[in-house]
Amino acid sequence: MPKGKVAGLTGNEAMAEAMRQIAPDVVAAYPITPSTQVVENFSQFVADGKVPTNFVTTESEHSAMSACIGAAAAGGRVMTATSSAGLALMWEMLYVASGLRLPIVMATVNRALSAPLNIHGDHSDSMGARDSGWIQLYGENAQEAYDNALMAFGIAEDPAVRLPVMCCYDGFTISHAIERVELLADDAAKKFVGAYKPLLPMLDIKHPVTYGAVDLQDYYTEHKRQQVEGMAGARGAILREAERYAKLTGRSYGHFATHRLEDAEVGVLSLSSSAGTMREVIDELREQGIRAGGLKLRVFRPFPAAELAAALGHLKVLAVLDRADSFGAFGGPVFHEVRSALYDAPQRPRVVNYIYGLGGRDLSLEEGRQLLRRVKTIADTGKVDSQYDYLQVRA
Repeated sequence: MPKGKVAGLTGNEAMAEAMRQIAPDVVAAYPITPSTQVVENFSQFVADGKVPTNFVTTESEHSAMSACIGAAAAGGRVMTATSSAGLALMWEMLYVASGLRLPIVMATVNRALSAPLNIHGDHSDSMGARDSGWIQLYGENAQEAYDNALMAFGIAEDPAVRLPVMCCYDGFTISHAIERVELLADDAAKKFVGAYKPLLPMLDIKHPVTYGAVDLQDYYTEHKRQQVEGMAGARGAILREAERYAKLTGRSYGHFATHRLEDAEVGVLSLSSSAGTMREVIDELREQGIRAGGLKLRVFRPFPAAELAAALGHLKVLAVLDRADSFGAFGGPVFHEVRSALYDAPQRPRVVNYIYGLGGRDLSLEEGRQLLRRVKTIADTGKVDSQYDYLQVRA
């Protein structure tokens, strides 16, 4: 393993370090809490001459993504960062980036959406963008935020993929908490990410191309179908980059990670920082004789439906934790996908959904214990009082 260093970093600082090592050609940004530190720290690297990136300051997040799109179409390797309302203001351009098959990488530091105004973390922003054609990776801690960033370009730039990637992690819980992070040596990180070979760059004037042409009934459907095929290609690219990264660092990643799930009777599926809390609770309940297990979903787009069905089918009851709601629907966005994935499985658990952690409210160990005890009661009695419920709501 190449010698790097261990540092105490916040999630945002770890992401900025990854960006420094990647040294993208262009970073365009309009800072917004809690992702501000990412581009703030990175802009200092640029000012200090530590990275040759062209740092573009813009007047809005819509303009930031527009600048990223222009730079990526011109042939540059491009990154940015945003959160919450910033991501929402990029909405139109998210679809442009994916529709033009531009391999942009964005740190998406998850935060609630107004109203009421809230600057703390939940998944309302990235879950709202789940159908915009971006690959979505979720990190549990600062280490995973850093690791996902280094793997993201290998996924995005794969010729069979050519899609942008969001590297998501929880606002404040991860973005502002200092943790132990193992950093690669700079040369090892650069070698892993590799040199960029742009595909059909606009600045190649000897081979002129058109981006953003009108595409009406004649070919629009075919182009959308090609994005679907790009997402399908991402499934293999994600695993390939994870395997390369594991050989370099010893840290293994997949579409998801399991904890004591193989012989579990009841299970819980979660994303991001709550996965660590649930692992602690699962270990406690195991000592009490309750066969509990957990699954942390890392890749939400493309959604690993068949793999999840194979991993979860043996459970009696599965609780899906959503840190965002889908108002008026029958449950949160992750619940919809998981339950649909399990529907045709030859053996499947009862699936219940709990909305938690909105606006940054922490999921405590005691709330995790109560959650899994409720799930165990469902497994023992077969009775479900509410298939879709909220945790942590005060009376």
